[in-house]
Amino acid sequence: MSVTRLNGICLQRMIIAGANTLDANKQAVNAMNVFPVPDGDTGTNMSLTILAAARESEKGDALRVDEVAKKAASGALRGARGNSGVITSQLLRGFSKGLEGLEEAGTKELAAAVEQGVKTAYKAVMKPKEGTILTVARACGEAAAKLAEETEDIEVFLSGILEYAHEVLNQTPDMLPVLKQAGVVDAGGRGLLHILEGALENLRSGEKQEIAEPGAETQEDFAALASIENESITFGYCTEFFINVHHPDDATVQQLKSYLGTIGDSIVCVCDEEIIKIHVHTDHPGLALEKALTIGSLSGLKIDNMREQHTNKIDFTAAAKAAAPVEAAAPAQMPKKDIGFVSVSAGKGLSDIFQNLGVDQVIEGGQTMNPSTEDILNAVDLVNADHVFILPNNKNIILAAEQAAKLAEGKTLHVIPTTSVPQGISAMFCYEEGADAEELAEAMKEAIQTVQTATVTFAVRSTQIGDYEIHEGDILGMLDDKIAVVGSEIAQATKELLEKAITEDSEMVSIYYGEDVTEEDAAALSAFVEENYSDCEVELQMGGQPLYYYIISVE
Repeated sequence: MSVTRLNGICLQRMIIAGANTLDANKQAVNAMNVFPVPDGDTGTNMSLTILAAARESEKGDALRVDEVAKKAASGALRGARGNSGVITSQLLRGFSKGLEGLEEAGTKELAAAVEQGVKTAYKAVMKPKEGTILTVARACGEAAAKLAEETEDIEVFLSGILEYAHEVLNQTPDMLPVLKQAGVVDAGGRGLLHILEGALENLRSGEKQEIAEPGAETQEDFAALASIENESITFGYCTEFFINVHHPDDATVQQLKSYLGTIGDSIVCVCDEEIIKIHVHTDHPGLALEKALTIGSLSGLKIDNMREQHTNKIDFTAAAKAAAPVEAAAPAQMPKKDIGFVSVSAGKGLSDIFQNLGVDQVIEGGQTMNPSTEDILNAVDLVNADHVFILPNNKNIILAAEQAAKLAEGKTLHVIPTTSVPQGISAMFCYEEGADAEELAEAMKEAIQTVQTATVTFAVRSTQIGDYEIHEGDILGMLDDKIAVVGSEIAQATKELLEKAITEDSEMVSIYYGEDVTEEDAAALSAFVEENYSDCEVELQMGGQPLYYYIISVE
C-alpha cells in the first residue's frame, strides 16, 4: 500500500532513522575528507547535528508535519557543528519553513519544502562551491520538483530523488579537482544521502527507532586522531559532579552508568532522593556532562587532568560552564560592561593567554572538536555585556558562530572571522577599555589580515594533495591551512616551514608549543629562530594544544 500523505509521526520517525543511519556510517564519511590533518570531520559534525534535530523532534506529542519539522530545525540550528553541520541545519530550517501551516504533506508540498531548504542553505554560505553538499542538495530539489509532477507515492518520490542525487554525487569529483585527485566523492553530499536513505528505509518499514547515543565511537571521533603517549593512564580527566534530580529511578541511573562505561572507567554512580553523585575517568568530560544534563541540573563540577598529575584544574567551558545552569555561574553578579568576549581555544596554555587578554569565556574546542551553535550561545549567556565579540579561531567554526549571532537575544554579537588562534590573539590586542564596538570590530578584522599562521601536525590518512604524496603519520607543515612541508621529523619539518613563512618584512614570530612537545625542544626551536632570523623578535609560550605540535604566528 502506497503512502501519499506524510504526518508528523511519520516524519519524526524518518528523521530519527536518517540520523541513526548517518551515525552508523559517519566513520566512512569521515574517511572521505580529503585534507589529511586532524580535524572535526564532516561525518561527525553532520551526525551530531542531525542527532540534535532528532532529539528535539521527539519532544512533545506533535502530530502535525509542520510542528515536527519546526522542532527538528530548532534542534539542528542549536546543535550545528562545523560548516557541514550548519549547512545541514539550514537545509532543515528551509524545509521547515516550506511546510508551515501543513498538518500533512504530499509529494508536491514536500518538493516545495525541499526546494526551500536548498535556497536557505545556499544563502547561508557566502561563497558557495559546486561539488559540495550544496550541489547534492540542489540535485535533490531538482529531482523532487520533477517527481512531484509524476507521482503521489512518497516512496517512489524519495527513491527517485536518491537515484538522481547519487548520480550527481558521483559527478562531484569532476567539479572539484581535489576530490578527483583523492579518488573520493564529496563527504558532505554522501552524508546527506545517508540521512535520506535512512528516512526512506523507515518509510518502508514504519518502525519506531531509538535515537543513537553518542558513545565510544564519538569519543574516537574527537580523540583517536591524537597520538598522546601516556601508557599509565587510560583516560585523562577525573570528572566529578552532582546531578540534581528528585527521586531518580533505577532505570535512569543504570542507563547513565552504562553510558559512562562507553566513554570512560573508574565509575562511581550513587544516589539518594535528591541527587546523583558521579565520578568517572574519561577523555571527554563534556560528553558525560551533556548526558547528565538530560536528567537534571548540575552542581559541584570538578575536573582534574590526571596526565598532569592533578596539578591543573581544567577550566572547561563548552560542556561545563556553558552547559551548567546560568544561575550557577551567576553572570548577573559580574559587573555589567559594554563589550565582552568569547573565544574558542584548545589547550590550557592558549586558554590562559586568551583569558589574560580579557576574554570572558573560553570554549574548549577547535580543530578536532567543533563547538556547536548552542555551545557558543551558552557561553555568550554567561557574559554580562551588551556587545559580545566571538573569536572562532577556526574556519570550520565561523558559520556556527554566525548562526549563534542570528539566534542571540538581548545582546549584539560580533563575529570576528578568525581562522586561527594567532589571529584571535592579534584581534584581542586591538581592544582598549572604552572602545566603540563597531570601530573595534573593524579594527579586529583589519588586524587579522596581517597575521600569517604556520602549524605543524601529522597526517591522519594517506592521500595526494597537489604535488605532495602524503602517507599516514607524515609530519605536515601548514601555511594558512595550505600544505607547505611534508616530512618525517618534527624539528626539521618545522624549520623548513619557518623558512617559507618568514620573509624580510617579518618582525615578530610567536611560537606556541603543544602538549606533545617538550619545553627543551621548544626552546631549541626558539633559539634556531633567534639565530637565523635576527631581525625578528621571538616569543615562546606553552600552548598545550593537542594534535598540533606547534602553532606559529608570523607578523
